[in-house]
Amino acid sequence: MEDKLLPFEIANLILDEYNRYHNRFRGINKRAKLRFESRHWRSLLADQKERLTLYRQAVGDTRNLLADMLGDKLKDRQTWRAAKEMYEELVLNLYYKDIAETFFNSVYRHVHKGLSVDRELMFVLPSHDSMTLKSARPIYHTYHANQSTEQLVRQLFNDFKFDANYEDIERDIELVTNKIHEKLLAQYKPDNDTRLEVLRSVFYRNKEAYVVGRAFLGGHIHPFIIPFQHKRNGIYADALLLEYNHIASLFTYYRSHFLVEVDIPSEMVEFLKSIVPHKPLSELYTTLGFEKHGKTEMYRHFLQYLDEHRDEKFDFAPGIKGMVMSCFTLPNYNMVFKIIKDNFAPPKNTSEKIVKQKYELVTQHDRVGRLADTHLFENFVVEKDRFTPELLAELRKIAKSKVILRGDKVEIKHLYVEKKMVPLNLYLQNASTEDMQEVLDDYGKALKQLAAANIFPGDLLMKNFGVTRLKRVVFYDYDEIEWVTDCQFRDIPQSRNHDDEMSSEAWYYVGEKDVFPEEFPPFLFTDVKQRHYFLEKHPEVFQARYWNEVKEKLKNGEIIDVYPYPETQRFGYGGWQSL
Repeated sequence: MEDKLLPFEIANLILDEYNRYHNRFRGINKRAKLRFESRHWRSLLADQKERLTLYRQAVGDTRNLLADMLGDKLKDRQTWRAAKEMYEELVLNLYYKDIAETFFNSVYRHVHKGLSVDRELMFVLPSHDSMTLKSARPIYHTYHANQSTEQLVRQLFNDFKFDANYEDIERDIELVTNKIHEKLLAQYKPDNDTRLEVLRSVFYRNKEAYVVGRAFLGGHIHPFIIPFQHKRNGIYADALLLEYNHIASLFTYYRSHFLVEVDIPSEMVEFLKSIVPHKPLSELYTTLGFEKHGKTEMYRHFLQYLDEHRDEKFDFAPGIKGMVMSCFTLPNYNMVFKIIKDNFAPPKNTSEKIVKQKYELVTQHDRVGRLADTHLFENFVVEKDRFTPELLAELRKIAKSKVILRGDKVEIKHLYVEKKMVPLNLYLQNASTEDMQEVLDDYGKALKQLAAANIFPGDLLMKNFGVTRLKRVVFYDYDEIEWVTDCQFRDIPQSRNHDDEMSSEAWYYVGEKDVFPEEFPPFLFTDVKQRHYFLEKHPEVFQARYWNEVKEKLKNGEIIDVYPYPETQRFGYGGWQSL
């Protein structure tokens, strides 16, 4: 091979491998409709996990092919500089070039393990405006207001056909039509610009299929989403979601990614951005399954923030210091940074390897809207003067193997980054009675929904849960999580005598996986008022019987329904649908 052709061969090989990955990615997405129609829920969940592993496999395979091709030139900077220039030319006219550039970055980092971001030889900043890319035809159906609402809804249902029977399509058309009149047309009068635009691609996750659109009415854009369920009696529309908070909760960092057919990722992200404008690009790319590009967008936003806020320094994150992780943040930035400590104080009985495995488990598992997603960064470099002296001294003390000083730079070997939330214990300190009741009720729902997903948090203390901007309670401390099916939920045995009751030690055998829910109330709630309210709303959480019933369902292979929107939004709430 002539050296002059080598940059082209490198770029072409990387792009070929990306295209191979991309085709497999799309194939998995295309299967989602078939899974939904046939109610093969376990297969759909398996597809979600398979898609998560594809990227890592593709990057590793590409690295190995490059090693065979380049030999001792594998890490030659001049060769990579020319290869990057050639790659930029090859992807220039591709619809998915932003994702393809991220793939190049991943391959480069895998080849150069141990190095931080290289601004010269990686696509650190976008090389183009990807939001200008458009499909040959609109990615959405358009329904104009020159027909009755019932006719419009009927046409929508006809455009989104499934190869399975509807339970009662006429009922569903009526329900959607009535809610449009009740929630939209009662407030806004249609005009010549009134229309409904609905994405042609259907979004699939767990047991649901979502038809996603936007209504232009009264000079505003209104989100418009119909979640479909498929039970034994057929497919049915479960709700019509029109409120921003309900929509935002679907496209977020505490839920698993959608399976959805996407031709031009940036074009679909732009559409979603119009209905959830406060969502960062990183979350929207991630929710579509492009989690590595979501990480790229998050890092780009981080660099921009650092540049625009030169005087802001990293400092300790609010809340009680963790025994396993050290957390810090920029005070006004919406992300938190977490480092695993080198040593864990008693009573923590775990290892760094196990902690990493728990975080990987959460990445792979269904998060049911209750587990925060994280981005893992290795060899993360920031200027030394961006840290407060106290924080840097603390990090160097408790995580010296991971926090390295290199001149005026700080290099962090292993770092988790996740969305910032208010720790639940801090939130409750200043909450009104109404807010206290709302988040405690959601705390109970979080525990139940985590259990339905086979997750027992282990450490249920409120400091390990956060409250989002939408007042949703999300778990974010993973070092003690266990499978519900691995736990032994027990009632406390009756004491034998008065000495047993007065003993500071348990008078009964306690196994490693034993859990005694009766012990939770005083352990979790020092505030009696909060304890009484929680006991009133969620008494079963403190009963071993409840946990064992969930455990039995899971062991029998049941996939327990967890709805990603309030029960009150469901058409069959309190009515005809079987839950």
